[in-house]
Amino acid sequence: MFDIAPILAPVAALAVLVLLASLTVLNEYERAVLFRLGRLIQPKGPGLIIVIPVIDRMVRVGMRVLTMDVPNQDVITRDNVSIQVNAVVYFRVVDPVKAINEVEDYLYATSQLAQTTLRSVCGGVELDDLLAHRDKVNQDIKSLLDTQTEEWGIAVQSVELKHIDLPQEMQRAMAKQA
Repeated sequence: MFDIAPILAPVAALAVLVLLASLTVLNEYERAVLFRLGRLIQPKGPGLIIVIPVIDRMVRVGMRVLTMDVPNQDVITRDNVSIQVNAVVYFRVVDPVKAINEVEDYLYATSQLAQTTLRSVCGGVELDDLLAHRDKVNQDIKSLLDTQTEEWGIAVQSVELKHIDLPQEMQRAMAKQA
């Protein structure tokens, strides 16, 4: 008679290894967007999830607030003053499926959009208004960013102008006038 025991032990060991390799733990602040054979499955997590090796592809998405530094941007204000402005953008992913499917790299796209929006909004106001009403400029940038990133599943929490660099001759004129 044929003995099945020598064959059964390696098959059982292989099955246990595949099961252990398919278990993944996601933290409370993470979600997994799963693609099974290229098709989207509902996002999973947090906790223990099963990702079938070779068949499933998992993309982890953090759901916490992210901080992005917008580098110095050269801006010409409405009253033709050349300045440099930088800012900080606080945002978070609210829909992981949109963040993965609607845009290739949501971090890079948000960064580029923040830079162009910062230049656009600061270029549309006069220098005095920019210096005196920073909170209104912050709110204008935030609302424009939030409107455009909403379709990517991203919510902009706030935008803060960090630093406004005036040209040297403008600084001297302001100091002289003071």
